[in-house]
Amino acid sequence: MANCLSHKIRLVPTRKQEMLLRRCVGTARFAYNWALTEWEQQYAAKKEDPTLKNPNEGALRKQLNAVKYEEYPWMSDVPKSVVQQAIKNLGQAFHRFFKKQGGYPVRHKKGHHDSARLDNGPGTFKCCGRKIRLPILGWVKMREELRFLGRPLSTVVSCTAGCWFVAIQVEVPDENFFLERTGAGVVGVDLGIKTAVACSNGDTFEAPKPLKKELVRLARAQRKVARRKKGSNRRRKAVTAVAKLHARIAHIRNDWTHKITTKLVRENQAIGLEDLNVSGMLRNHKLARAIADIGFGEIRRQVAYKAFRYASELVLYPRFEPSSKKCHVCGHVLDTLGLSEREWNCPRCGAHHDRDLNAAKNIEIYTTQHRLVPC
Repeated sequence: MANCLSHKIRLVPTRKQEMLLRRCVGTARFAYNWALTEWEQQYAAKKEDPTLKNPNEGALRKQLNAVKYEEYPWMSDVPKSVVQQAIKNLGQAFHRFFKKQGGYPVRHKKGHHDSARLDNGPGTFKCCGRKIRLPILGWVKMREELRFLGRPLSTVVSCTAGCWFVAIQVEVPDENFFLERTGAGVVGVDLGIKTAVACSNGDTFEAPKPLKKELVRLARAQRKVARRKKGSNRRRKAVTAVAKLHARIAHIRNDWTHKITTKLVRENQAIGLEDLNVSGMLRNHKLARAIADIGFGEIRRQVAYKAFRYASELVLYPRFEPSSKKCHVCGHVLDTLGLSEREWNCPRCGAHHDRDLNAAKNIEIYTTQHRLVPC
C-alpha cells in the first residue's frame, strides 16, 4: 500500500480566480445538498414500494449528469470533478452512518467548511515552484512550495476566514516517507491542564493556551456581530473578523502541537500516553475550555501517525489504571488525590512525588513492560 501525505498550502488567487473558487465551493455545496434531498426522497419511496432500488451515490451521479446541463447550466463553469466528488462525499458520509462511525449527514451551509475538489486525478494539475495549475483556473500562486517529493494524486481547495488553501495529496516513496530518529529511549507522557505535557525524563512543556489569551478580544468581536443587522455588509465583515481570530487561535495551537509531538517521536523509540476519554472529559463544564485549549485529542492523533513515520512505538496506558496517585517506587495507590494536590508523600516508602512527574514515571514503566519491541 502506497504511503500518502497531504500538504495544505495557502493560495494567493487573483480576483477573477477567487470568484471561480467561490463558484466551485458553491457548486459543491449545492450538489451535496441536492444529492442528500434526492437520497431521502428515494429512500422514502423505497419504503412505500419495496421493488424500487436503494439509493446510492453512483446512481445519483448519473442522474445529475443527465440533467445538470439543462437544469443547471452554470455547473459547466466549474470542473466536473467538483460535482462528482461532492456526491461521493455524501456516499462516504452515509457509509460511515450505516457503520455507526458517524452521525446522519446534514446539509452544508454557506461559510461552514467550504471546500471542493478541482481535479480528476493525477495529470490534471501541476505544481511548479510556488505555483499550481488547476483546471479552468490556470496557474495560481502559492505561499510556499510543495513540501513532499512524490506523485501528486489530488487537490482540494478550501476557504477559512476568507483565506484560500489547497490540500495536495502526494504518494510518497518509502525512502522519503520514513524518517530517522535521533534517540532510542522510552518516555512516558502525562497530559494535564496546569502542565500541558510532562515527560518521565523531567522535561515539561507549557501550552500557549491561545484561546485563554484571546478571550477578551473574541468576546468583543462577537458582540460586534450581535449588534450588526443581519444581511448587512457590516455584519459580514464582523463575522469575518471573528473567523480570522478563531483561525489565529487554531494556528497557534497547531504550531505548538506539531513541534511537541515531533520532538517526542524523533527523540524516543517508544512513547507512552494515557488512553484518555477526551470527549467525556469535555462534558465537564468547569474544565472543558481548558482541555480544548490544549488539544489532548490532537496530541494523541499526531503522535500516532508520526510514530509510524519515525518507526517509533506508541503504547497506551489503560484508561482506568491509576497513574497520578500510584507511587512509581513501591506501587502503593492512594485512596484519594484531589486535583489541587500537586505534590504528595508515599505513606509506604516515604518517597516525595510531583503529581505530573509521578504519573509520567508510571506510564514509562508500563510502556517498558508492554511494548512490542523490547530494548
